[in-house]
Amino acid sequence: MNSIFRSAMGADFDRLHPELQRRFSVGLDSNEACVGHGVMDRIWHGRAFVKPFLALGATRNILVPRTGRDVPFTIENVPYSDSSGRETVTFVRTFALPSGPRRFDATMVLAPGGDRVLDYLGTHQHLASDLHPTAEPDGSLLIRSGVHRFREGPLDLRVPDLIGGDAEVRESFDEATGRFRIRVRVTNRRFGPLFGYTGSFAAEYRDVRSLGVRAGLRPVREETRA
Repeated sequence: MNSIFRSAMGADFDRLHPELQRRFSVGLDSNEACVGHGVMDRIWHGRAFVKPFLALGATRNILVPRTGRDVPFTIENVPYSDSSGRETVTFVRTFALPSGPRRFDATMVLAPGGDRVLDYLGTHQHLASDLHPTAEPDGSLLIRSGVHRFREGPLDLRVPDLIGGDAEVRESFDEATGRFRIRVRVTNRRFGPLFGYTGSFAAEYRDVRSLGVRAGLRPVREETRA
């Protein structure tokens, strides 16, 4: 069984740097989890009016309402089967800010049709975003977000572009340092830059059969709608 990202990218996956191929092959078939430890050179956000929205999102571990430089962080990519039997991989980022740790949680599954990744954000998976990953000519990975949806109870609403954010994630491998480099930028089509961070990390791989999924890593609520 292919990993979520290999399935979504098809032959394009083989154009990624070999280290990125291994990292994004984390899944139930590989029996590997990936844990990265590194430093965010910079965490930033946009103009002052953005802060209340970031603070609201932070109550459910969505985005980070603080800025900082040289912030230690951890990213945990652990595969498991969710309550619907779908292969799921955690993308849980913990930022060790001076004011206290902040988390940015996401869980990813292969979307129906297999041509994209579905990214559930936060502890309760209220927000779902389509992700479109592609390989860049230099072997790095570029991920762009597509449609965003808000789901709570019977509600299933597309988030309007006016209030939504377009996310762009770039991840590469630096052979000189043996570290992954990551850059995340979220913008609004009308209001401009909202949030982002840039940093690097070293990754280690663990046997998921012995590691399992630690307490607190899975979301509190799982959204079954794709």
